[in-house]
Amino acid sequence: MVNQPKHDVLQAISDPTRRSILKLLTEKELSIDEIAENFPISRTAVNKHLYFLSISGLVISQKIGRETRYRLNPDPLVEIQNWLTFLENYWEDKLSALKKFVEEDLK
Repeated sequence: MVNQPKHDVLQAISDPTRRSILKLLTEKELSIDEIAENFPISRTAVNKHLYFLSISGLVISQKIGRETRYRLNPDPLVEIQNWLTFLENYWEDKLSALKKFVEEDLK
């Protein structure tokens, strides 16, 4: 069995349609038809977005009868939260150092 490459979570949420799909799925589990009725794009296009979200781990699908239901898996979003926390700390340190430098130069 060949493993499919996992897509980057940041890449997955870079698309506004995919972000909107994730927002819809925060409220409840939905079928592709229920998701597609919220967008001015084809069902096939929605399916491609769902596939991308699935391989990045943000969406989990479950087949129930003839219907596939989708739900949000928020766990991969921790990766983004960690990255943003790192950036926030990095810039706080840099800005603090700049402030100290400027204040010392003014003395």
